[in-house]
Amino acid sequence: MEKALLMIILLRIFSGSVDITAAMLMYKFNDLEKAFYINTLLALVGPCVLIITTGIALFGLAEKISITRMVCLFAGIVLILVSLKAE
Repeated sequence: MEKALLMIILLRIFSGSVDITAAMLMYKFNDLEKAFYINTLLALVGPCVLIITTGIALFGLAEKISITRMVCLFAGIVLILVSLKAE
């Protein structure tokens, strides 16, 4: 198995574990304000994992993908993140 693929898998397992842990904490606290705060923290984790896993994949595929395609992929990610902040 390629190292890049293994890293992506491990990051996604970590991300899923964080989501499940957050859900359990929300259930344990049983408070809407605390659940909202926990959910806000999750909003930081998701984009970070997306950017890191995409970077790892592109680094692993650097020999197979043209530089133009890489730039387009990262531009797409940036546009997704910008659209999340747009009103």
